[in-house]
Amino acid sequence: MASVREPLLEARGVVKQFGHVQALQGADFTAYAGEVVALIGDNGAGKSTLVNVLSGVITPDAGEVRLAGRRVRFTGPADAQRHGVETVYQDLSMAPDLDAAANLYLGREILRRGVLGRLGVLDRPAMRRAAAGAFAELGVTLKDITAPVATLSGGQRQSVAVARAVAFANNVIFMDEPTAALGVVQRARVLETIRRVADRGICVVLISHNMPEVLSVSDRIEVLRLGRRVASFHAAYTTIEELVGAMTGSLDRGLETFAATGSTRAWNAEVAR
Repeated sequence: MASVREPLLEARGVVKQFGHVQALQGADFTAYAGEVVALIGDNGAGKSTLVNVLSGVITPDAGEVRLAGRRVRFTGPADAQRHGVETVYQDLSMAPDLDAAANLYLGREILRRGVLGRLGVLDRPAMRRAAAGAFAELGVTLKDITAPVATLSGGQRQSVAVARAVAFANNVIFMDEPTAALGVVQRARVLETIRRVADRGICVVLISHNMPEVLSVSDRIEVLRLGRRVASFHAAYTTIEELVGAMTGSLDRGLETFAATGSTRAWNAEVAR
């Protein structure tokens, strides 16, 4: 009998309410090691809230989060990081005046050995050597690793942010709209970097509104609507129309129409609305 693969990260029946607004209404989510799984949904579907729960930013009101089969309750983002869960936010959260190596180790600086380290003196050569190795491993090319990140292209800054997450994550990396505002060439390079991260056995959770991009880089796609998971697709066997249908609810209506009438024409008309 074939063994069933265990999810690396899982949400079960997660509920979160803000005042009178119930952002998550029993949301589920499943992600496996070494895959790129996209989390999609219309505005207000609950994507950001679910990601914030899974990355330790907020605490759910009900439900559970499991990591590598064990139930976890993160006390904050730092606790999630200690469990190997990192997040690359859309604004990148980088210090523009510092170089790429300093940004890679921002908040986790390497100190000099001995007395100098106890005095808080940074070991900049060590950080630059380690950063160069991390960039090379992901295929990130920077002309000058000592240049401030403000001088880098959008795609290079995004790649530095990804490399920073990879350097410290050993389980999951969340990426929020990683190619927003990038050109075609830069977007392709970032997507290639994402695939390389997954090839290392890390799970990449991609949050994006770009459906062609989602289909091109993802292994699986999970759809949220009104605070619940409503569908899960294998990217290789689905279409943009099916994704949009699941996001808007027209796919459900189409299935109901097909079940009632047996008419594929009626189904297609419902989904196309």
